[in-house]
Amino acid sequence: MKIRITPLAAALGLAAGMMSTTAAYADTIKFAIAGPFTGALTQYGEMVKQGVDTAIEQINADGGVLGKKIEVVLMDDACEPKQGPVVANRVVNDEIGYVIGHVCSGATIAATDIYNDEGVIMISPSATAPAVTDGKNYETIFRTIGRDDQQGPAAAQMIIEQIKPKKVAVLHDKQSYGQGIATAVKTDLEKGGIEVVLFEGVNAGDSDYSAVITKLKGTGADFVYYGGYHPEMGLLLRQGAEQNLGIPFMGPEGVGNPDINAIAGDAVEGMLVTLPADFTKDAANEALVKAFKDKGRDPGGAFQMTAYSATQALVAGLKGAGKDDPTEVAKYLHANEVETSIGTISWNEQGDLKEFKFDVFEWHKDGSKTIYGQ
Repeated sequence: MKIRITPLAAALGLAAGMMSTTAAYADTIKFAIAGPFTGALTQYGEMVKQGVDTAIEQINADGGVLGKKIEVVLMDDACEPKQGPVVANRVVNDEIGYVIGHVCSGATIAATDIYNDEGVIMISPSATAPAVTDGKNYETIFRTIGRDDQQGPAAAQMIIEQIKPKKVAVLHDKQSYGQGIATAVKTDLEKGGIEVVLFEGVNAGDSDYSAVITKLKGTGADFVYYGGYHPEMGLLLRQGAEQNLGIPFMGPEGVGNPDINAIAGDAVEGMLVTLPADFTKDAANEALVKAFKDKGRDPGGAFQMTAYSATQALVAGLKGAGKDDPTEVAKYLHANEVETSIGTISWNEQGDLKEFKFDVFEWHKDGSKTIYGQ
């Protein structure tokens, strides 16, 4: 099931206080990757790293950009909002002008003010919360992924038109990303005439959700949507199976992590998940897919291709600006389309993609996934 979503563009003004970092680099241009490299969500950081590494290896092998090689610097925020500003300040202090990340929405939201105020370009390949950009006078903040208020309606549309449940329970992890997308799904389900019998948060990091499973049984729900990440979704699936809950679950790209199979076991079979479209199927990416696999990397995860594209966008901006100046690179990106592995992309005035495609996948216990209905 392929769904194309076009977000609304918002007219925002030019942010002040941008610095030129043209003189900051002598031999290399530094790109930071900001994301979780410790903690429970490290695999998301690894997905982004794989995409960036693959892109930069190819770019550097081609001579780099503006006569310089690109140097990658890892910045660990553990997907924790309180670490977002810590990492952002490190980036500024280290005179790094370009960031790919952050990965999780909470940490991203916490870091964006610093980047924009200091004239650092941040392109997130994975942070989908609308609050990353909504209502902000940002000029140097971009994404190469769609938003929750695009992904949520895509999920709701599929539930309404194909699953056709009578009663839906909507759960979330009480965090920016999870609660935001769960709210978007709930709103659209209710608009579509589907009864939402439960809307409730669970505590991320808990190990026992049996009370929630019992409550689900009592609601008579015949479908569950969960907004959050894979550790909690895996436990909900496994403990639901242990209590013979017997109803299907669906979640956003945050649950689409191979590690969920180890947590949920056989109960993961048939889980539905919205993910960025499988860009590995694009014939134009055949050589790129091989490049990933030759390095032992998975090109088909949730964020590898969007991270590769974020890297391509920064390089295209540097070439287009003709100099290593993040302010000028940001202006170029706002004014131009860029050819990337996820297609031709362009941004509205607040740095959101004008167009992005999500697919709905069915997850399988053998670790594979297939587009729903195919």
